[in-house]
Amino acid sequence: METKKAIIELRDIRRDFKVGEEEVHALRGVTFSIFAGEFVTIMGTSGSGKSTLLNTLGCLDTPSFGDYFLDGVSVRTMNKNDRAILRNRKIGFVFQSYNLLAKTTAIENVELPLMYNSSVSALQRQNKAIEALTAVGLADRLNHKSNQMSGGQQQRVAIARALVNDPVIILADEATGNLDSRTSYEILVLFQELHAKGRTIIFVTHNPELSQFSSRNIVLKDGRVVEDTHNDAVKSAKEVLDSLPKVDN
Repeated sequence: METKKAIIELRDIRRDFKVGEEEVHALRGVTFSIFAGEFVTIMGTSGSGKSTLLNTLGCLDTPSFGDYFLDGVSVRTMNKNDRAILRNRKIGFVFQSYNLLAKTTAIENVELPLMYNSSVSALQRQNKAIEALTAVGLADRLNHKSNQMSGGQQQRVAIARALVNDPVIILADEATGNLDSRTSYEILVLFQELHAKGRTIIFVTHNPELSQFSSRNIVLKDGRVVEDTHNDAVKSAKEVLDSLPKVDN
């Protein structure tokens, strides 16, 4: 049996912050690995350490103690610039608030991560952006600006932008948090389709329902992992979407 590659390895990760006179222990010895092709939900209530863990996984912050390996590379000892390059090449981010540039087209938004890669020409950038937008079902919206699109369409643009660099992992932060139920399931269908094509996805959320649609669920409480379970009965987001009442436009 083929051994899957560990895309993410966390070893005894601790993160402490000084808040005034008080020291806050946001992460208290977190250890786990995420392997190529997994779809993992990470959950926890407010104050569980979820946001700190997200920032660590996304190379936006470094641990106080412990080791973090992203695609075999040790992150903790890197300087800020090297971390930024690694983040840009290896991670595709999808945020709750889309984080699109308002007056630019879908293509221009998706091209953005490639701007920092001098080995990609302007024509390659455009072609890759069109390919990514087509993959998320927006081939007919290439030149639409963000303010001409619905929330669901904007989130699809954000997912295309996350895919354009062909990252080793997609890191989604409450990616359905601003969407109505129907649109949320449409986005979940898209994530499940990407997972089926072999993408490694980490979905950080406070919504326990979402764990039914992923292959593994990690739960944080008070800065520690209190649950790490595999889901052998993954629900189909498409089946749920198809069962919802149709909405007249």
